[in-house]
Amino acid sequence: MGVRVKPEDEVRFNDETITLEKKVYILLNKPKDYITTTDDPHAKRTVMELIEGACRERVYPVGRLDRNTTGVLLLTNDGDLVKKLTHPSYNKKKIYHVFLNKSATKADLQQILEGVETEDGFVKADAINFADEADKTQVGIEIHSGQNHVVRNIFGALGYNVEKLDRVYFAGLTKKNLQRGKWRFLSEKEINMLRIGAYK
Repeated sequence: MGVRVKPEDEVRFNDETITLEKKVYILLNKPKDYITTTDDPHAKRTVMELIEGACRERVYPVGRLDRNTTGVLLLTNDGDLVKKLTHPSYNKKKIYHVFLNKSATKADLQQILEGVETEDGFVKADAINFADEADKTQVGIEIHSGQNHVVRNIFGALGYNVEKLDRVYFAGLTKKNLQRGKWRFLSEKEINMLRIGAYK
């Protein structure tokens, strides 16, 4: 029979006290050539290696960054938050720094704002601009779409190759003061903001 357990109750099994697993939130500045997975036996290097020893709890990446994409990646064991951050209906904001194989034109940036047809369907950016006015191969793009490889597909549809892709913002989190390959725990303020959905 099921027994309802109150938070203050002590539950023991085989003389060991069972505790609710502590919720853990880790922000990683993902480097290139690491796979966003927890259990791919064929992967040479995974993001889990970068946070090894960070906590006893088993955490999982929130969403995916492909092998060649760098930047902000959240790992947690908070299943409710993962659903909120990855479900298409929530559409959390992401900002990428894109490095292209050739200079982008203003006309193409305008086209991306209005929308382009990719192999996965019609998609448009919320905002886009040159990241460096002196270097038209660098573009900043803000997007809410959760499609896989969405940024590469957008530029690919207009004849560009994305040579480097760095996610600088995800659901209110940035990699500010966090070196590539390093991680940190989220602050209580960041966790609360994520939980109440304040970050768009």
